[in-house]
Amino acid sequence: MTDRPVNRGMDAFASLGDAVRAALSERGFATPTEPQRRAIPPLAAGRNALVIAPTGTGKTETAMLPVFDAIVRADPEEREGLSALYITPLRALNRDMRERLEWWGSTLDVEIDVRHGDTTQYQRSKQADDPPDVLVTTPETLQAMLTGKKLRSALSDVRHVVVDEVHELASAKRGAQLTIGLERLRALAGPFQRIGLSATVGSPEEVGRFLTGDRDFEIIAVDVGSEVEFEVVHPELTPEDERLAGELATDATIASHVRLVRDIVCDHESTLVFVNTRQTAEALGSRFKALDEPIEVHHGSLSKDVRIDVEERFKAGDLDALVCTSSMELGIDVGRVDHVVQYGSPREVSRLLQRVGRAGHRRDEVSRGTLVTSSPDDTLEALAIARRAASGEVEPARIHHASLDTVANQIVGIVMDEGEVSARRAYGIVTAAYPFADLDEETFRQVVRELSKNRLLWLDEDRDRLEKSGGTWQYFYANLSMIPDEETYEVHDISSRGPVGTLDERFVVNFAEPGAAFVQRGEMWRINDINDDEARVNVTPIEDPSGEVPSWTGSEIPVPAHVAREVGEIRAVAADQFETGADREAVARDLLARYPTDTHTLATALTPIERQVEAGRPIPTADRFVVEGRGREVVLNSTHGHRINETFGRLLAALVGQRTGSSVGMEVSPYRIELEVPSRASARDVVEVLETTQPEHVEPTLELALRNSETLKFTLAQVAAKFGALKRYQGRERFGADRLLAALADTPVYDEAVREVFHVDLAVDAAASLLADLHDGSASLETARERTPIGTGGRSSGRELVVPENADASVIETVKERIHDDRVRLLCLHCTDWEHTTKVRRVRDQPECPECGATRIACLNPWDEETVAAVGATDRDDEAERLVKRAYRAASLVQSHGKQAVIALAARGVGPQTAARIIGKLREDERDFYRDILKQERQYARTQSFWD
Repeated sequence: MTDRPVNRGMDAFASLGDAVRAALSERGFATPTEPQRRAIPPLAAGRNALVIAPTGTGKTETAMLPVFDAIVRADPEEREGLSALYITPLRALNRDMRERLEWWGSTLDVEIDVRHGDTTQYQRSKQADDPPDVLVTTPETLQAMLTGKKLRSALSDVRHVVVDEVHELASAKRGAQLTIGLERLRALAGPFQRIGLSATVGSPEEVGRFLTGDRDFEIIAVDVGSEVEFEVVHPELTPEDERLAGELATDATIASHVRLVRDIVCDHESTLVFVNTRQTAEALGSRFKALDEPIEVHHGSLSKDVRIDVEERFKAGDLDALVCTSSMELGIDVGRVDHVVQYGSPREVSRLLQRVGRAGHRRDEVSRGTLVTSSPDDTLEALAIARRAASGEVEPARIHHASLDTVANQIVGIVMDEGEVSARRAYGIVTAAYPFADLDEETFRQVVRELSKNRLLWLDEDRDRLEKSGGTWQYFYANLSMIPDEETYEVHDISSRGPVGTLDERFVVNFAEPGAAFVQRGEMWRINDINDDEARVNVTPIEDPSGEVPSWTGSEIPVPAHVAREVGEIRAVAADQFETGADREAVARDLLARYPTDTHTLATALTPIERQVEAGRPIPTADRFVVEGRGREVVLNSTHGHRINETFGRLLAALVGQRTGSSVGMEVSPYRIELEVPSRASARDVVEVLETTQPEHVEPTLELALRNSETLKFTLAQVAAKFGALKRYQGRERFGADRLLAALADTPVYDEAVREVFHVDLAVDAAASLLADLHDGSASLETARERTPIGTGGRSSGRELVVPENADASVIETVKERIHDDRVRLLCLHCTDWEHTTKVRRVRDQPECPECGATRIACLNPWDEETVAAVGATDRDDEAERLVKRAYRAASLVQSHGKQAVIALAARGVGPQTAARIIGKLREDERDFYRDILKQERQYARTQSFWD
């Protein structure tokens, strides 16, 4: 690897041949852009390189002009197969890349084509018989191509591979899969040039090794921070917002956000409005629909036709803005964008740079973005990210090293490639890929044996040979992607017979029923019917404004530790000034020198800090933890980001639960860990756990705690599918999560599930290091006897402000009505002679047995014959004893809490333990009780396929 200053002058194009230089002149490329000036000479010399440069600076041409030149200069007889692959992470980018490259191909007589999952069989056959010079494709399609007889012959001529948006792949398992795919290609074609392109990379050396297999490469990096400008804004309430609130049937605060975004859009010609979730995109889009603004919604759950339609209308100038998610991050061509709005903190520096980089696609033009925030946490976080982005402080890639399900998947791929292969050769191909360089032989053999046991290949131990089995072909083509399958329903407008988009199964299970209304594409739809066999929801458009915003699969974007710690540092600086008597405006003006915002926005964000200082409470900072509590609620204020706080949260839940013998509820944000502890526990228990737990005990404690967690069980099922232990093509047959865990313990499947949870969700080493800092005094731990302004701040900041309040109210009312209409079975555990099935709404406030007058009444599902039989039995096995204990726990709840317990127990997937946790929360509003029930039902729907 080399990373040296390059001074190749303005004549970078001189390193290209006559044909390409003539095409450059015809195209009007008089002088190279900065990345072209620096990168084209080494690329033309055939070197591997990672090119990092802002969007709109000609990265595609930077990579492809030297490739075109090499193809044009090659001997015509050497151009029979594929010369170059251009790999992109999105199919939509394939379409754009082909359009962008076609002029060059036509001018230079270089044939360019596209191949992905939607390519017709006719076109595939044509490509196999007469390969193009350049093929634009996806990582998954490369997997399939490597196994085709004719395509393997074409691929054997590959001399160049360009990987676009390489940062997107570097931190994902599909990227780890691609690295082995490239080594499989190298085994077929021999060495080839590798070129990676990205607008943002936080760890260039690591990503370069990821791309090249740690072979020699150059880094050509153009400073991204100098090409962008940001402003962070929190809306000020105006008289206009009160009027707008009435028009939108919402409150003035939400109206102020909508008004501010609308005003920014009106001040520019073409704006992308980025949001972090599809729910927010739909909710915000519906507001603009209500105001009849020329603004549409774009996200991955909309149908392909809908997405292409809004892209083309935006490109043509018919739309002023698109409200979009990460679907627009990766450079889909929508024409010129002159401004970007980020609604809410972008959570990561790389994400902000990628998004704002979409604006200003002219040479030497700065990209500008406005971050619109909704709460103090949100504002301080956005300020930290904006400052870091301007300084080019991008997060490092988090590569999946030694992911064993990827190894399993690719071993099968190698067997598919070669039919029969030695285990030694397969091991060599796998470990040539950078993420797997440290994979030891014994672990590799364990994976092979697991595959053999699952009949995905034949293992001949004596000959050290791997061969195809009956299940090899079927498994391989069912697992071309490392992206886990999530069941989705297609949404169809029956009035036009056109596709609208998709909905997650969990949303359909929890909410969808004929007559229900929801928001999609920024419009309201009413469900006509649901076809479960075809996974299809038929809808009609309506004007009703009270639709539910669908939930889609996708985890929350985690805030990195360095961003959260900078928020803690801002708090510390502000608190010091407040303690000397400075007012909010003075503190805000002082911070303006460092952060791109205005006095009002900063002053609003500093309010909780000022109040905390006035109350004499300790301020949570980067090196100070603060524990506070009231009743059963205990909060650990920790400004260390999602993954570290998730680690601390799980550790505390496990150890406090161990002390008390009861489960502990947990909710995590980047700045606090909220615990719901048993009545016999307190904030003091949390403090003692932190003070006494040794750093070296963090990892084993968490692994032990994980065994009973839904997270591990869910991940285990996904990993098992990639090992062939759960064959997806067998349909939806259910296998209990606990049985799965028992069956796969002490296998590489279990090891990989634990590794993935630790890698994706937790930061064990960092958390252990922080514990060590607490023990040696480098960090402090303080307590507040009651809830503080900062400690309670997460509740408001965690909610998306644009979600319609009336929709929320209508959904809660629907949940309440449904539960009250459900039937329950009441059973007296005192005399065991009385049982009665009735609707929840008919149950008395304090149920009692009409036979003996006892109040120990168990609330069961109406079909629960097994528990009734177990209660009445004199001789019980272990399962019957378990059912009886569960019934007594339910009866104890009903005896203590009456009908409220019956309502909680009647909910889907809510057992006595969960019901007790729901009932025990302190609330001022009955709707919060039903919100907690709905939250639990959705959690159950997400994991129920892994229960017996």
